[in-house]
Amino acid sequence: MAANLHSESGQRVQRLLQIDPWLQPYETRLIQRQARLQSRRAALGAADTPLAQTAQNHRYFGLHRTPAGWIFREWAPHASAVYLIGPFNNWQAQAAWRLRPAAEHEGVWEIELPSECLEHGALYRLRIHWPGGAGDRIPAYALRVVQDPETLIFNAQVWCPDQPYRWRYPAPARAHDPILIYESHVGMAQDREGIGSFREFADNILPRIATAGYNTIQLMAVQEHPYYG
Repeated sequence: MAANLHSESGQRVQRLLQIDPWLQPYETRLIQRQARLQSRRAALGAADTPLAQTAQNHRYFGLHRTPAGWIFREWAPHASAVYLIGPFNNWQAQAAWRLRPAAEHEGVWEIELPSECLEHGALYRLRIHWPGGAGDRIPAYALRVVQDPETLIFNAQVWCPDQPYRWRYPAPARAHDPILIYESHVGMAQDREGIGSFREFADNILPRIATAGYNTIQLMAVQEHPYYG
């Protein structure tokens, strides 16, 4: 099994080196990382799961509207108990808000709630118990997370406005070339002191990224980076 993973990882890295020969000095390290990645995916039972499907996990996990009300799911394979807490139960772990293990997926916890239990703007987080301890956690998948200006505690927030946001522009067509990702922090991308704007990023930084050969950008901390305060 290990030999097969190493061979497959070597083939993946060779294809990568054809795209970017400058990675040649790191070939051995890249093969080791690919082998570890494939081994971990196999241990999780995800070896045959397409990356595109994994990227859609937010459609399954987290809080979602249903015809009957709400359903919330969380990935917590080592938990012994999971509760949804918030102002609706005075931030207390109560039996009515306890998640149950999902029947179809091991390690997944879920709870179904009537419509009146949650409303737009309500705050919530998880109280998770594990062998030897317990603590509060923000859900792994949350549509919106906000910070209390006084306590500085972060909480997830129910976000279901009567008028959902409408995108102003259509989604761009998917490129067939392999993606080369440049990670960006818009607010910290300028030479001047202070917080950079999106306009400055578009005018000063995007052309340099494109000239360098990248075709994809990953925008970090778009909304609430702690340094941008």
